[in-house]
Amino acid sequence: MADKEKESSSSGLTWFLAGAVCGAVAALLYTPNTGAENRKLIGKKTDETRDALSDSGKEIVEKGKDLFDRGRQIAEEAADLFERGRKLARG
Repeated sequence: MADKEKESSSSGLTWFLAGAVCGAVAALLYTPNTGAENRKLIGKKTDETRDALSDSGKEIVEKGKDLFDRGRQIAEEAADLFERGRKLARG
């Protein structure tokens, strides 16, 4: 069931991105700007998007490291509790 949901959301994202690209191309074709202005705008937006994606990626990596460290700590605590329980059971 989870595979179908993942596949469906991936397909939906693909179609959304394809629609966004088509919309952007149509907007550029019908804009009153010159080609040079459009190229400048595209370059500016590309740089902004690259920076935003880079920042988002860094945040995701940091959150992933935090979650990994927290998971490791929980696993160590669980191992300690298990060991104490085993010692208590043995008497």
